Amino acid sequence: MNQSLPSLGRISKAVIPAAGLGTRFLPATKATPKEMLPVVDKPAIQYVVEEAVAAGLSDVLMITGRNKRPLEDHFDRNYELEEALSRKGDDERLSKVQESSDLATMHYVRQGAPRGLGHAVLCAAPHVGEQPFAVLLGDDLIDPRDPLLSRMVEVQEREGGSVIALMEVEPSQIHLYGCAAVEATVDSDVVKVTDLVEKPDAGEAPSNYAIIGRYVLDPAVFGMLRETEPGRGGEIQLTDALQKLASDEKIGGPVHGVVFKGRRYDTGDRGDYLRAIVRLACEREDLGPDFRAWLRRYVSEEM
Repeated sequence: MNQSLPSLGRISKAVIPAAGLGTRFLPATKATPKEMLPVVDKPAIQYVVEEAVAAGLSDVLMITGRNKRPLEDHFDRNYELEEALSRKGDDERLSKVQESSDLATMHYVRQGAPRGLGHAVLCAAPHVGEQPFAVLLGDDLIDPRDPLLSRMVEVQEREGGSVIALMEVEPSQIHLYGCAAVEATVDSDVVKVTDLVEKPDAGEAPSNYAIIGRYVLDPAVFGMLRETEPGRGGEIQLTDALQKLASDEKIGGPVHGVVFKGRRYDTGDRGDYLRAIVRLACEREDLGPDFRAWLRRYVSEEM
C-alpha cells in the first residue's frame, strides 16, 4: 500500500521524548528532571503537553528514563494535596493542581539506553501503530499565540507524508541544527524538503532553514529508523531517517516543512531559559505590571 496518501481521520497521538539527563543545568537537575524546571509557575513540560492538546492531540506518550518519575507524578492526581486545598476553600490553586492531570490521556515508556532522538522516537512504535503522529521536543516552547503544531497537522493531513518545523537562523548558527534543502510551494509558509543534513558547517549548509523541535511523522519513519546506523556518539539520528524519506517519496510520502516565524523559547540553554521566564512573566496579566516596573528600575540602576 502506498503510504504517501493523506491519512484518514485526524491525528491524535503525540510523542514527547523526555529521557535526557539535562547536564547543562547541573546541579539543579541532579535529582530533578530538566523537564520539571519551572517556567514562571508551571514546569516546562506542561507547556509542551498543553500545546499538543491545543492542536487536538489527546493521547500523549512520554519517552522517559531513570529519575523521571516526577513527570508521571505531575500529570497524575494528588489526592492528598487536592483534599487539603479543598478543605481550605482554595479553589484557585485546586483548579491549577487538577489542570495538569486532566489535560490528556498520558502514557509512559522507558527508553533504556540513551541512544539518541531517533531511538527515542522508535520506542513509540508499538504505541503509535500505523497512523501519523506528532513529536514535540521539550526544550522548545512555542508561544500559544503563534500556533505551529496545528498548522503542521493541517499540512500533513492535506499532503500526506511527514512535516517538520523550520525556522530561519543566521548562517553562523546553522551548525547547531539539522538543516533542510527546500523548494517553494504555493503556500508562503510551506516548503518541500528535498534533503536534510545534521549540523552542517556554515559553508556546506544547503540553506539557513533550521529544524526545530516539532515533527508530524508518517509511520514509515519507524522502518527507516530501524535501518539507520548509529552516528556520532552512538546515537540514532531522526534527521537521517527523514532524509531517506525525503529522497524517496514511495517509502512514506513527501516531506514538507512549515516555516515558523513566531515566538519560540529555548529552555535547553541556561541563558535562553532565563530569557524565556522573563518574557513570559512580563506578559502575564497577574505578574507583568509589577514585574516590568521592577525590571525597568533594575536595568536602569545597572546601566
